[in-house]
Amino acid sequence: MRAAYAATSLLFALLAVPVAGEVRIEVRADGQKVILNESREGRARRLADRLVTVPARDLEEMIDLHAAAQGLDPTLVRAVIQVESGYDPRALSRKGAMGLMQLMPATAELLVVADPWDPAENIRGGTTYLRAMLDRFGRRELALAAYNAGPEAVARYGGVPPYAETEAYVERVLRLVDGGVPQVRGERVGRPVQIQRDGDNRIRIVTIGSRAD
Repeated sequence: MRAAYAATSLLFALLAVPVAGEVRIEVRADGQKVILNESREGRARRLADRLVTVPARDLEEMIDLHAAAQGLDPTLVRAVIQVESGYDPRALSRKGAMGLMQLMPATAELLVVADPWDPAENIRGGTTYLRAMLDRFGRRELALAAYNAGPEAVARYGGVPPYAETEAYVERVLRLVDGGVPQVRGERVGRPVQIQRDGDNRIRIVTIGSRAD
């Protein structure tokens, strides 16, 4: 479902009193993204820096660089990014997958991705994982199924698992690869953000624009 937001408040409820604990991002039932355990405006701004827009030219160069490093077709990488996140560096799924290539926390840790919200780090991790799936299963459709559903599911079924989501995912990515994936549109990728304080002196990180759920 796609919903348009004008000055949509995605991330808020940051108390003005310091709170112990690790900063984390959660997704509410309505799809709203909320930063928890961050109280200082300076740190909130640094978090927001990870959410700012990325120059399209830089992103294209990152894709080409990491695709070449892994011996991957850059068109395949672009197709995966398009289907996974719609080229949104701040995409966060309800299951916790992060960034352009939607890395799960455990996968990011395994691939030594220090910051999954950083586009270059995310693409490096995603292309490394995709290469590993291609090396293991040998065929594009099986590698893509493993990227989506996990290698255990592909191994268990001896092919693309009979999951509607995974079957649709593989078909969509390959259709983009065969039909030609458009390059990044516009000059920048992602939605701009603003740091605000509400009437209770709580910090909010507000995004401007629209997003896809």
